[in-house]
Amino acid sequence: MKTPDDHGDLAPEWADLSNNVCGILYGHRDAGPVAERFERLGWRVGSSSWHGYEVGTTWCEVELEPAEGPDVLLNGVVAPSRFDDLAAVLTRCGAGTYTLELYDEAGDLLGEIRREG
Repeated sequence: MKTPDDHGDLAPEWADLSNNVCGILYGHRDAGPVAERFERLGWRVGSSSWHGYEVGTTWCEVELEPAEGPDVLLNGVVAPSRFDDLAAVLTRCGAGTYTLELYDEAGDLLGEIRREG
C-alpha cells in the first residue's frame, strides 16, 4: 500500500544527513530486480552506476549495489523513526534474508534488524 509520504524527493531534514543505514540483501546477484520492486511500491528509482540503483522516498534514499558474490549492498539515509518501515519495505520487496544497521551521526550503532527469509 502506497502512502502520500512515499512520493517525492528526500525531505530536506534528511538530505544533509550522512549515511546512517547500511545492509546486505543476501542471495541477490543483481540489484535491478530489487530496484524494480521498490519502483512498483511507488519509490523513485534511478541508475547510480553500471550495475547500481538509487531508490528513494521522502523519508529514505539508498543505493543498491551488487557485491562480490551473490549479495546486494544497501547504504544511504533513512529517517531514524522509519528504520522499521524500511525493513518492512524490504520484506514486501521479497528481499528474503537481509541485515540492516542504523547509526547515529557519531557512527554509533542504534539498531539492527536481521531477517531470515
